[in-house]
Amino acid sequence: MAFEVASVKRSKPGVEPNLRLENNHLTADLTLSGYIGYAYDQPMDSAHLPKWVSSDSFEIDARAAGTATKNEVRLMLQSLLAERFKLEVHIVTAEAPVLALLLDKPEKTGPRLRPHAEGPPCGAAGNSAEVFPPVCEEVTAMPGAHGTILVGARNATMKQIAGYLAALPPVGGPVVDQTGLSGRFDFRLEFTPGAKGAPAPAQGVPTDFTVTTFEEAFHEQLGLKLKATRAPQETLVVDRVEQPSEN
Repeated sequence: MAFEVASVKRSKPGVEPNLRLENNHLTADLTLSGYIGYAYDQPMDSAHLPKWVSSDSFEIDARAAGTATKNEVRLMLQSLLAERFKLEVHIVTAEAPVLALLLDKPEKTGPRLRPHAEGPPCGAAGNSAEVFPPVCEEVTAMPGAHGTILVGARNATMKQIAGYLAALPPVGGPVVDQTGLSGRFDFRLEFTPGAKGAPAPAQGVPTDFTVTTFEEAFHEQLGLKLKATRAPQETLVVDRVEQPSEN
């Protein structure tokens, strides 16, 4: 599968990483590592890759013909990366250390992890400032109030949520879903990065503001916990990659 039209250019200086898929139109500014992660949706062995793969950003503007699902767009992106970056990959499976995603209490989630059916539907709330994130099936991270980080997604499976959490710096490793929860969920997680305890009073911060560490937010807001274990893991291995041909 391939895009009808596509362009690849080096990103302009100062552009923040972003990816947007709307009406079969993909626009993004990411490193090649970011594009590979989106296209293949699984962990990658980056130990022996050239430095530019994770440091240099590229702008991709691509449009699919007709109607395409998100998975079909991922396949089209795989084809584009193979064409423009000469990307060749294979997958290996081996038992490896992972973090198991578990419910803190049996059959009970936290207040910010709820079935998607209990929240606003996709599309209808897309332009509402009160809905976070506004777009379904995409993880969103943004600065919150007083130095916090707000992370969330809507209409996601627990397997997808495990993948989203694995990308957060406080987690720092692969996460496998062992919650036993089926269906689709919305989640919203807010924490203060690097927090170890109550901060010194700061200008503009309310006196009743409470710092929440990632671990506290994970338990209290989502009702989840992580446990170290081992499990078979698929890893994407890059066999070949080149600097892209631009057009």
